[in-house]
Formats: sequence, structure tokens, C-alpha cells
Amino acid sequence: MIKEQFEGYKYIEGGVCAAVGFTANGLNCGINPVKEKNDLGMVYSEVPCNTAAVYTRNKVKGAPIIVTKNHLAKSGGVSRAVIVNSKNANTCNANGEDIAEKTSELVAKELGIKPEEVIVASTGVIGMPIFIEPFKNHMKELVSGLSKEGNTDAVKAIMTTDTVQKEVAVEFEVEGKTCHLGGMAKGSGMIHPDMATTLNFITTDVAVSVEMLQKALSDIVKVTYNCLSIDGDTSTNDMVSVMANGLAGNSLITSEGAQYEIFKKALYIVMLNMTKMLAADGEGASKFLECTCTGAPDFDFAAAVAKSVIHSPLVKCAMFGGDANCGRILCAIGYAPVDVDVKKISVTLASAVGEVLVYKDGASLQFSEEDAAKILAEDEIYINISLEQGQASAKAWGCDLTYDYVKINGDYRS
Repeated sequence: MIKEQFEGYKYIEGGVCAAVGFTANGLNCGINPVKEKNDLGMVYSEVPCNTAAVYTRNKVKGAPIIVTKNHLAKSGGVSRAVIVNSKNANTCNANGEDIAEKTSELVAKELGIKPEEVIVASTGVIGMPIFIEPFKNHMKELVSGLSKEGNTDAVKAIMTTDTVQKEVAVEFEVEGKTCHLGGMAKGSGMIHPDMATTLNFITTDVAVSVEMLQKALSDIVKVTYNCLSIDGDTSTNDMVSVMANGLAGNSLITSEGAQYEIFKKALYIVMLNMTKMLAADGEGASKFLECTCTGAPDFDFAAAVAKSVIHSPLVKCAMFGGDANCGRILCAIGYAPVDVDVKKISVTLASAVGEVLVYKDGASLQFSEEDAAKILAEDEIYINISLEQGQASAKAWGCDLTYDYVKINGDYRS
């Protein structure tokens, strides 16, 4: 997938280690019995970080979510480290919060920081018993292996059914200071737009207050992760965190203005790219889908339509089969929770090899099925909807629904 270019921002390597002062590591601690797969990761800042986070809205929340929220409340939004494991979600366990707290204490002791400065996260099977021994037995090794090149080992540690590593980082300037912002993400299934999606950890060396960091994150989640749907299931462990250590040396950003907008755009670029990566790596996916809705009265209206189409299982199946079925798209538009004027809608299907108009002014159109099949045979499909009811627009992202999705989720615990 080609990254969209933005003037003044350069893509760089490094992920969560791209920013000055951050190191990371990952290893196998035994939670995953396959010794070649990392299951425990860490991100660490050499100085305290102003921190913001958003969490799943699922009423059943993983113990790490509860503990992390308490930590950031206690520390006043300051953190130093992330500890994250895969293979076990630490959700629906009677001792879950105790394990998450004890894990944070192990991290704090080894790093010489406070337990409330630790962001703790887990991903994997829900309802599986979890024990402190894997964390205790490998914490010293994990910390001693922290390095500027450790982002790769860290991102491997958060992968479950992911087939590719998901990292993005950019370089830009604030007040003439060279700044960096990078992140890593995991997720292939149990993804639906209801706050964050998956586990996403972002770091930056920009100096920005907790309040402005939270504002930027909350605003950008709305137009990125909240517009992503793989299968309609909102996970119990979803989290996005952003750590800002200020080592770039810019003046602290405490209000909206030019410097805030530069930082916010960097955060948007990284989160947008990770959202697209998550969509393209949906469980069993063979095609990346992007739905653009234009001509809406406002963003929320446009987003509701785009998300409704991307979320539709029947639209996903049609895209998998290469079927230019405008009826399924119109059906999904029709049950979006907004008042669309069906007589004004037009729908175009597009890919790298061309496009085909399949619906206009309240009626389906005749088109070449052969040409449409070629367009939908590509691995990146664009569904473009025009409402002719305003000037606002929005995008949503997802993937097709394939036989492999059922196979993957039919034996997920094995």
C-alpha cells in the first residue's frame, strides 16, 4: 500500500523508537508456547512523558484497561513505559487486575520508576487464566535488552492473527526543531468503529501538554480508527496511547495554534496509515476497501454512510467475489442512521485499473460486467458515494469477508 505524501512530513523508519529518547524490546516469555514468537513487549522513555489515551467502549473491559486508566489518573497523565503481552487478553479473570498491577510493579522496580507510570496492555484469548510467573521470570531480560532498534521485536510481541507488522513514523519541524512521531499497531479481527480499535502505541519527542495531547488524540480517533471495521466486533482490550517526552526541545504546546496544528497533523498521518494497515490485514482478507462519501451535510452524516457500507457483511462478500452489486451498497446506505435522499445518490466502484458508475439518481445503471470484474479483481477497491446534500465528506476503511475469516476464528483458541 502506497503511503499518501504530506508536504512538510517525511516518512522514516523506527516506529515507536523513531522519537528521541525512546527504546523498546520484545521476547517470548512463555505465554505463547511457540518459542519463536514474541509475546511480551516494552516501550520505554528515558524521561517522563505527558500521556493521552482512549479506550474501548465495550462494557466488558480487560483488566489492563482498568489498571492503565487508574495509573494515568493517579500520575496526572504522566507515564514512562508500556508493558504489553499477546496470546492472553487478561479479560474476565478474577485475578486480572491484580496480575496487571503486579506486572506494573515488576516493570517499575526494574526500570526505577513508579508503578503508576506504567501503561499495561494485553491482547489475545479472552477468559484464559493468567499468571505472574512469565512476567516475573523475564522482566530483567526484557529491560536489559531495550534498545533504539528494539521496535521490531516490540511490534512482533503484540501480533496475534496479524500477518504483517504495522509501524509508521514521520519527521517534521516545530519552531525549527526537528521532531519525530511514530507508532505501532496490532489487529486483524474483532475490529469495529466504537472508539479505538486494537492496540496502538504512539510516541513522540514533541513537547505538548496532557490536555492538548488528549484533545488531538480524541479528535483524530474520530476520523481514523473510528472509521474502521473488519467484522463488527468491538474488542474488550482496545486502546490507543500517545506518549510525548518533549526531547525535541520545542516550547511546550499548551493551546491551539500553528504549532499545535503541525503536531496534530503528524499524529493524523501516523494514525491514518496505521488504520489503513489494520484494514488491509483483516483476518482472511484478500482486498482492502475504502469507502468515500461526499456531498453530505456534515462530517458525521458522511461518516455514518461510509461506515455503514464498510461494515456491511453483504458488501464485503460482494467485493470478495468481484460482484459489482450496487443493490448491496444501496441497502447499506439505506440503513445508515441518517436521512439520505435516495434520488440524488451516485455510486462508483474503482481500483487501479479503472472505475465504473453503477448507480445514479435513484436507479442502477447498465455497465460492462467484464470491465467491472477487472476493476474488482484488484486488491485495493474504492467505493465512492456522492449524496449531493452538502459539502462535507468522510472516509471509512475495511476489507472483504472471505472463507478464511471463518477458518481463522473457528479455531482461534487452538
